[in-house]
Amino acid sequence: MEVLLNQPEWRIIDQSALGSHFHALQSFATDDTLCASIGAGKAPATARTWVHHNTIVLGIQDTKLPFLQEGVQFLNEKGYQSIVRNSGGLAVVLDEGVLNLSLIFPEVEKGIDINRGYDAMWTLIRRMFADFPHEIEAREIVGSYCPGSYDLSIGGKKFAGISQRRLKKGVAVQIYLCVNGSGSKRAELIREFYRIAKKDVTTKFVYPSIVPEVMASLSELLETDFTIGDIMLRLLQELKRNSGRIYGGSLNEFEMDLLPGYYQRIVERNGKFL
Repeated sequence: MEVLLNQPEWRIIDQSALGSHFHALQSFATDDTLCASIGAGKAPATARTWVHHNTIVLGIQDTKLPFLQEGVQFLNEKGYQSIVRNSGGLAVVLDEGVLNLSLIFPEVEKGIDINRGYDAMWTLIRRMFADFPHEIEAREIVGSYCPGSYDLSIGGKKFAGISQRRLKKGVAVQIYLCVNGSGSKRAELIREFYRIAKKDVTTKFVYPSIVPEVMASLSELLETDFTIGDIMLRLLQELKRNSGRIYGGSLNEFEMDLLPGYYQRIVERNGKFL
């Protein structure tokens, strides 16, 4: 994990302030593009930050819910659009208080073990908040939405979840960080979505029984009024400590050529489900 964070250079693509017109489908297409580019040696390791307004990102298993369309309609009525992502996991809430971070690495000759990618992200987040006397744990928080073995929590309350996407010798380790706002209110929304989309039907896949009280934001847990900008600054400072060079950038020419194709793929995938 040290080697993954200690890159010769980090390109920073900050899309956290693009606003409500920046669609989540564009984000997931961008990460696929970066995986292909970085895996091909066309760009250095990249950290991309992004924020999406009132979006519910569903996992593939969520598309198998027996009353999915009723659930999506409920979310629409609450002011949320829904998309299906191309990485693992289940439904999560994105809004203006949630910062998403993708670290995209090239697959080295021996490959990057999946836990090594998760550990690198966990290490980065711990270092970003090392000035607080709180332990950030990585373990499954039962009762949270999109539960997994690398749920990040403080005092048993989850504030972040990590997923991975592997494509064409590139690895994208992705995390959502609930920076501010109410973690439990976000969880209540997803609990109601599952109640409507599953009802009492028995399904092969076990969907989470959500307990809103086990989720919170960093602002709530650390009793600090964090903004997205505050977290961005901590991220940049930490990456600077782990790099010979960090610089702000955007998609290069090779990536701009790739992006439309990856965007079209995820649009077509979503058209099948939603």
